[in-house]
Amino acid sequence: MVDAIVIEKGESGQSVSQSQVTFEPLAEGEVAVDVAYSTLNYKDALAITGSSPVVRSFPMVPGIDFAGIITESRHADYTVGDRVVLNGWGVGEKHWGGLAKRAQVNGDWLVPLPDGISMRQAMAIGTAGYTAMLCVIALEDQGITPDKGEVVVSGATGGVGSVATTLLAAKGYNVVAVTGRMSEAGYLKDLGATSVIDREEVSGKPRALNKERWAGAVDVVGGQVLANILSMIQYNGAVAACGLAGSMDLPTTVAPFILRGVTLKGVDSVMVPKAKRQVAWQRLATDLDQKKLEAMITEVALEDVIKTAPMFLEGKVKGRIVVPVSPELD
Repeated sequence: MVDAIVIEKGESGQSVSQSQVTFEPLAEGEVAVDVAYSTLNYKDALAITGSSPVVRSFPMVPGIDFAGIITESRHADYTVGDRVVLNGWGVGEKHWGGLAKRAQVNGDWLVPLPDGISMRQAMAIGTAGYTAMLCVIALEDQGITPDKGEVVVSGATGGVGSVATTLLAAKGYNVVAVTGRMSEAGYLKDLGATSVIDREEVSGKPRALNKERWAGAVDVVGGQVLANILSMIQYNGAVAACGLAGSMDLPTTVAPFILRGVTLKGVDSVMVPKAKRQVAWQRLATDLDQKKLEAMITEVALEDVIKTAPMFLEGKVKGRIVVPVSPELD
């Protein structure tokens, strides 16, 4: 039995607690991992608070990320002692996740942790940073290079936005960071943002087209923010959209796409094939400034996860929340 955050649902509704869980013996292709670090993400917060029907079965151990060391393996690619990282695949939603001392998962979902990244750093990156890297790659694939113009990042103080700002700045892009908390402008400029604008500038009722301002964008908000950003993208620009923190709706027209040739590229992080995951993690090992990554980290103990989760929904989280589960393993 191991300590874990456990979400249960009964006749009176959902409850969440820190308790102990027991795992079944390994099935063919599975591995067991002693979790060194996990994280607290927006999706985890939705699951823990019950604010959205994220959890598909109960009881559930949340935690869509973890990094740790393999202690048992029935998978041909992994042996005891391997350092691994996991993002997505429905872990923390349909399968028990990383907010526990142990995780037991399909070995196909794991990625070997690249050299040069500690397990703590891997969780400082987490799904948020890994998604940010996928967004940067998506913009590169669309030909958005630093010489094409500024790139705007919405939700810039959040996990995805913070890492995207840092990665883009390191590659020479002029980054315009969008935030609803202008008090964090200094933090964003320290991450590499060239300028910081108030979210209100892109939150009004969108027009079909506005003045061209940016060559590309990373958007985590959706809704009117994404619609406004699309209306301001330059000819042949591109937007990598990976979130819906504001809304799932998209109140726009076809004008940006057929009159300016704008590309809206959806970026999924949950079901990405392993080869693409490995490319993203290798890029993170070489492209991400570890000192700037450190500036994004807030550590929250496992026993404090439940009371911290609502802060996401209140817009009070900055950067990345790392949960040291068994840090002595790192």
